[in-house]
Order: sequence, then C-alpha cells, then structure tokens
Amino acid sequence: MAADRPRPAPRSLATVHGYPRQGAGRELKKAVEGYWSGRVSAGELRRTAAGLRREAWRTLSDAGVHEVPTGDFSLYDHVLDTTVMVGAIPERHRALVAEDALDGYFAMARGTQQAPPLEMTKWFDTNYHYLVPELGPGTAFTADSAKPVGELREALDAGHAARPVLVGPVTYLLLAKPAPGTAPDFQPLTLLDRLLPVYADVLADLRAAGAAWVQLDEPALVQDQPPAVLNAAARAYRELGALTDRPKLLAAAYFDRLGDALPVLAKAPVDGLALDFTGPAAANLGDLAAAGGLPGKRLIAGVVDGRNVWINDLERSLATLATLLGLAGRVDVAPSCSLLHVPLDAAAERDADPQVARWLAFARQKTDEIVTLARGLNEGGDTIAPQLAANRCARASRAASALTRDPAVRARATAVTPADTRRPQPYAERSAAQRARLGLPLLPTTTIGSFPQTRELRTARADLRAGRIDAAAYDERIAAEIREVLAFQEKAGLDVLVHGEPERDDMVQYFAERLTGYLATRHGWVQSYGTRYVRPPILAGDISRPGPMTVAWTAYAQEHTDRPVKGMLTGPVTMLAWSFVRDDQPLADTARQVALALRDEVADLEAAGTAVIQVDEPALRETLPLRSADRAGYLRWATEAFRLATAGVRADTQIHTHMCYAEFGDIIAAIEDLDADVISLEAARSHMRVAGELALAGYAQEAGPGVYDIHSPRVPDAAEVAALLRKGLEAVPAERLWVNPDCGLKTRGWAEVRASLTHLVEGARQVRAECGTAG
Repeated sequence: MAADRPRPAPRSLATVHGYPRQGAGRELKKAVEGYWSGRVSAGELRRTAAGLRREAWRTLSDAGVHEVPTGDFSLYDHVLDTTVMVGAIPERHRALVAEDALDGYFAMARGTQQAPPLEMTKWFDTNYHYLVPELGPGTAFTADSAKPVGELREALDAGHAARPVLVGPVTYLLLAKPAPGTAPDFQPLTLLDRLLPVYADVLADLRAAGAAWVQLDEPALVQDQPPAVLNAAARAYRELGALTDRPKLLAAAYFDRLGDALPVLAKAPVDGLALDFTGPAAANLGDLAAAGGLPGKRLIAGVVDGRNVWINDLERSLATLATLLGLAGRVDVAPSCSLLHVPLDAAAERDADPQVARWLAFARQKTDEIVTLARGLNEGGDTIAPQLAANRCARASRAASALTRDPAVRARATAVTPADTRRPQPYAERSAAQRARLGLPLLPTTTIGSFPQTRELRTARADLRAGRIDAAAYDERIAAEIREVLAFQEKAGLDVLVHGEPERDDMVQYFAERLTGYLATRHGWVQSYGTRYVRPPILAGDISRPGPMTVAWTAYAQEHTDRPVKGMLTGPVTMLAWSFVRDDQPLADTARQVALALRDEVADLEAAGTAVIQVDEPALRETLPLRSADRAGYLRWATEAFRLATAGVRADTQIHTHMCYAEFGDIIAAIEDLDADVISLEAARSHMRVAGELALAGYAQEAGPGVYDIHSPRVPDAAEVAALLRKGLEAVPAERLWVNPDCGLKTRGWAEVRASLTHLVEGARQVRAECGTAG
C-alpha cells in the first residue's frame, strides 16, 4: 500500500543541541540526592537516568525532531563528563575514581573530607555552573568513551537518528585552569596536541557504535580570542577533519557571533557548522556570507532563542532560514543553543493567565517551533499559514498588553539624575561612621544570608499553599526558625547576624512575587548546578514595589538580639540575570526600574533601624557580555543600577554586596565602582585568588573572601579556616578583612553548618590573636 512506503527524508531537518535533564518531576535530582544519602542504589540511579534519556528522546521524536542529541545528559555536569572522557582526573581524586567510578565522579563535583572538589564557575554568560578542569604540564590524557558510546547506542537501539554532542577540544582547554602546584601562568591550550589523539579515539569509537555525525561544541570561540587561539582552532579541526576513521564532524558555537573564528571554522575540513542566529549572534548571517558561506556543507541554523522563554517570531526566522539556504549545501533548523537553559513545558503552568501563556515557549514549545519552521522551509510558508497567523496574533497581544507598560514607573525612571546614583560621603568618612556605630572587632565574622532550608520549612510552605495551615500559623513557624537561627549565631560567636531567610524559597523569586511586572512559575525548573534547580521568574512588564518586602522579618530579628542584623536584598542585575528578561526593551531600562524599587526597600530598612544592608550581586560577572566591545556599556548601567539602589542611605549605614562563582579578575574596576562598603566573594575553592586580584587592583574598601566552600559537604576545620585567612591577610589588611562563607547556606544541612561556622569563628579568633587583638 502507498501508505506503507517510507517517506523521503526532508531537505531540512529539525534538531536540537540538548534538552533539559531533570525530568518533569525533577526525578534526576531526587535520584542523585537519594544516592548520596544512601536511599537509592547505584543501579537505581542509572535506571532512572536511562529512563529520563529515553523519555526526552521519545518526546523530541514524537514532536517531529528528525535527529536527537546524545551525550548532553549528565548526572552532574557535562564539562565534568568531558574530564572523565579524556581521563584528566585530578591526582587527589584518582584513587577514589579507581575504587568506584560513580563515587569518584561525585567526589570531583562535591569533594570529600580528604579531597576538595574541582572549582566551579559560570558557563559563559549563563547561570549554569560547570566544574573547572585542572590541567598541568604533566597531564596525561586517555580516552574513556563509555558514556558517549553507551548513550548513543541507547538512542539507536530505541530507533532514533542520533547525533552525539561533545564539548570541543579547544573550548575544553580554554575552560581549564592550572592544576594545584602548577605555575599560574601555565596555559592549558599548550596541551592541544596531546589531547587531539584522545578525541580521535573517541570519534573512532562513536563511528564504530553507529554515529553518522558528531557535534563538537566550541562556544569559547565566540569570545574575543587572540591569533594563537584561532590558530589552535584551525589546527585542531584540520587534524580532526583529516581523520579517516571518524563520523561526519559538526563544529558548533553559540551565545554570540563567531567573528574572526567563523572563517576559521568555515574553511576547516569539517562537514558542517552549527551557528546561533539570535540576539547579538544575528551578525553571524552577514559574517557567514562574507566568508563565502558553506558550499556543500551542512548548516544547523539556531534561529529559536534557546535561553529565553518568549515565543519566536516565526516569520522573521523563516526569512532568515530562506536567506541561509543560499549559503550552505543543506540547512537544518535548531534552537540557538541547548535547551538546558529553559524550563521543560509551559503547558504545565496551568495557573498562568491565558493571555500570558500565549507568549511563552519552554523547551517543548520551542521544539514545536523548530519543527514548524523546518516544515515551512521544506514545504513553503503556506503550509504553516495557521501557525504563522497564531504566532503573529500572540506577539501583537503581548506588545499591546497593559502589563508591559506603566507610565508612572517610566516617568520615575526618566527623572533619575547622576546625584541619585552616588553616595555623597567618601568611603573613608563612611567607614569611620560605621565603625563607631557598629563597634565590630578586627576580622568581623558573618554569613552571606541564608541558613538551611529544612524539610520542615518546605513543608510549612506547602501546607500554607494547600490551605492546611493559615497565614498566622505559617508566620509563627517562620518566627520560631528566625529565633533558632539567631540563637545559634550568638552561641557560635558571629559578629554580624542574619535572620536566615526562612521565608524565602529563592533569592530572586521571593522578590519577584512582591514586585509588579514579574510572573512566577510553578514548574519552571532550570538546572543551576548539579542537583540545584531554580525557577527563574519571568520579567514581563514594568517594575514597581507595592510595599515593603523584607522589613518586617528583618526588624523582628533585630528585636531579638543586641548584635547587628543584616538586611538582605537581591540586587538589580541579579534580579535580571536570574530571571527570564524582557526582549522588548534594553536591559538597562529594566535594571533602572528594579533599582528604584530596591531603593525604596533600602530606605524602609534604614528607617526601621537596620545598620547593615546587603544587596547581593552574584550575577554581575556572569552577565558580562562575551565580546569586549560590549562590556563597557554593560558595566556602566549595571554599576549605576546598584548605586541607584543603595546611594540614598546615611554615612553610618553599611552597604554590603556579595558575589560568587565567577572570574572576578575581569571586573575588579566595576566592583570598585559599585562603591559598596564591604564585598564578600567566593574564594575557598580558588584558595583566596580573588584577594590577590583585589590587592593588585588597589581595591581600598572592605572585603570578605570566603573561607568555607558551601557547595561541598566538607566541613573545614579551624586550622583550614585560619590558613585561608592568613593567605587573605597577605593581600588585604586586617582592618579591612571580613570572615565569611563563600555563599548562602540554604543548600547545606544543619549538622554541617553548625560545625563549619563554629570552626569559622574559631579560626578567626586564632588569627585575631596572631594580629594582637583578642575577641
């Protein structure tokens, strides 16, 4: 029968680079954490992971995706998976990996009491964290193809056309850092010739397992790279392309335009490229034409934004695809990058306003957009006319919605003057006033803000939402937790206390739910690192603050202690970076609106007697544009937004900020321009490197480089804390050095926190005594 004849393959395929890993109910998080706690066996964990992979491939295939990705799934992090694949296991973890590969894998991610974990930092300008490879002149690479080959075979056995996706060799080396004991100026890229044969072995293994194509991701090439890096990329892909025992190779880059690297990859002897054509990467279209296109080669065109949640402009994307047809031998349709960076399914948001729901596209909806565009490209725009009309109508409804514009907010933002963004007193004058008011000892101790979010707190929130308890009962539970947190801090001997944030499930979502213009999700989980998932709110309209957000609980805490209690806020840049932002106005405009709302909150905290106010900006570095030409403009409005939020306070009110898990050396000047009185920064995993960077830059204000790595279950002893403090004192004088953990404590258990903070205070006392001051 005619219906039984196989359909010819379409000219243009629909595909994706990666898919959310967690499952609809965050099954992966539960299985991994269950394994860590001993409730789940290794076999059960692997079966859960395999089931999630099969479900993802089936979902993609059923939607009409012609080629599914493999290798993008990870139990913790895909860069860590690459470290295992190339055999670059740090010396301190090798025995653990040899004894038990799974436990050794997690030891590299989380550390053990004897073996600290790998350093962790942000994946380019996203809020995803990767584990930093440690490499040195003696690193010996060896191929371990088990994971990529195993997952490819799973997909092929299930009947899917599949394309393994691996971190490319150049990007892997550029993401690495010198191993402990290696000269700090060692360049991991010098190991390229040693690494390429390992990639050759993996490619041969994948070909033998049935791979027709393999994708090598090289997002590091969208950054400004010197000729040496471009030459290394050219050499790498010349050698890999010359291999005879390999699948077809696809070099991929995303997050920005490739610039000078585009002709390098276009001319390499590979079989295709995958490029981003959204946002600033839209410039790739003109650059590709200028480079002569990709005649006879495959182009995977990323025309659907893989990092934001708004519906695509289908007509614009179809026009881009039509232009690209003339520049490549074959054009396939894809998102701009892996869909790892968006939630799974907007249809799960059943409580969303139906009008707003029309504007949203999560991973499943983006997959549908990709399939629709591929069909339009293959069969003509008329075949998708209903989808184009519905898309046009939804976009028009968003543009015309009253939710997106508030004249009063816009008028206030327009009226901001330079005087509103600068504290009138210089730091020296403020510092003297704050010391007199606070009376703190040398090397004052504090925490970053949050304390453990216990099962009891999560249950209380769930009970409130379900109506099992009323608001008064919930408030009493929160009040009791605050009293317990304060009592522990006083007993431990901390100098500046926090209320522990028991009422906050997330440092961005909590504020988003109390500001106009934000939309919260119920199921919009996105992986931040490992088993840490967040629900970024959606910034849909103009921002204002209807009323105080934190004052009542901060004041309550201060009533129950004689020591200063910090007011805790999330800064304007982080409120943007950890949300899905508007794409219909400049980020600077949105940041100013958020800053004005926070300015009102800061004023109310100060009026209530709060002497120390911390405005966290952990995302300042991660949002830094990948191209240097765009950075000055970003840092100008980003630092102005922070100052606008904080500059209205008195001289004796101490302003803190906090940053974590980023390369701070790139933004030292911007940190100084924030004009905060105290900054706390992650430093434990990097062994106080940031303290030296601050000193080298001449940073003259107070700083607290972290001495306790809160992303590991390790409990540092007092000697370890003291050793880190002594290292910090080599760069920052004692009168300007604070003692604190790397980050908030919400993800840790109380047993770890009690021991670690007790040791932190004890270590600080030891070093104070060495400085000649008791306390």
